[in-house]
Amino acid sequence: MPLELGGLHHLTAITARAVENRHFYTEVLGMRLVKKTVNQDDTSAYHLFYGDGAATAGSDITFFDWPAAREQRGSNSVVRTGLRVSGDGTLAYWRDRLTGAGVPLDEIAKRNGRDSIAFEDPEGQRLLLIDDGGLGDAYPWDRAPVPVNRQIRGLGPMILSVPRLSRTAKVLTEAMNMRAEPAFDDPSMPGRKVQVYAMGPGGPAAELYVIEEPDAPMAIQGAGAVHHVAFRTPDRASLTAWTERLSGLGFRSSGEVERYYFRSLYFREPNGILFEIATDGPGFTADEPLETLGEKLSLPPFLEPKRAAIEARLKPV
Repeated sequence: MPLELGGLHHLTAITARAVENRHFYTEVLGMRLVKKTVNQDDTSAYHLFYGDGAATAGSDITFFDWPAAREQRGSNSVVRTGLRVSGDGTLAYWRDRLTGAGVPLDEIAKRNGRDSIAFEDPEGQRLLLIDDGGLGDAYPWDRAPVPVNRQIRGLGPMILSVPRLSRTAKVLTEAMNMRAEPAFDDPSMPGRKVQVYAMGPGGPAAELYVIEEPDAPMAIQGAGAVHHVAFRTPDRASLTAWTERLSGLGFRSSGEVERYYFRSLYFREPNGILFEIATDGPGFTADEPLETLGEKLSLPPFLEPKRAAIEARLKPV
């Protein structure tokens, strides 16, 4: 059997306002702060992970806290991040909740046959709530300000913008073993087709949407931008298989990187978008119990001897 990705693992974006970021994702969106740690390559910056009640792989939207200017939008980037919800009346609930919080948003509209709402966080991070039809398991958080049956269930489709679809399509289908599925019309971009690519089990937790925008300027990352998108693989053995596969196809990559909570491989698709393949485990309970995830600063063992110096450089969040 060919190697298959299990779906989306996490999405990492950039914030320049960590305190406001935490408020929006926990108090407005009702997600759980499941890990408060630092960027392992830049320990002056927080790395905040928001997920479901059980901190499951595939539920996390994460942020590097960097003092960056606002993103300059354009192509060669992830332009919208999907978040899955489910249930009759759930999108209407979110429309009313977001409106009440002063969040600008679009009307409920169909994307790839599913109801969705597009909106932005206070820094311009572009988000999409999409009804997944109840597919897959849900792990709500009983301390969230959002009712259990309305909570965000995990990551949904990511929307990429590229100047040449053919280059990205070749990588997605021939290197990463995704399946091209029928395209759809984006309601926010009349006349623009969105190509769908599915992984493993398929469905909204395992899809990429790609838009070709040949005339768009190249995006410049900053606050409100996506840094990278990560895809699921079950364990270290399968990650090694992906490493060997990509190397054999001539891709330059990071090689395997130990992140303690998971193990990762990084590489760029031809338009420069940074991809990661990450293992499902060991997960965020590797160093603290499930009940108290995210309540204190967690550091992987190799950074623990530097805790005092790291904490001295961080502002409270």
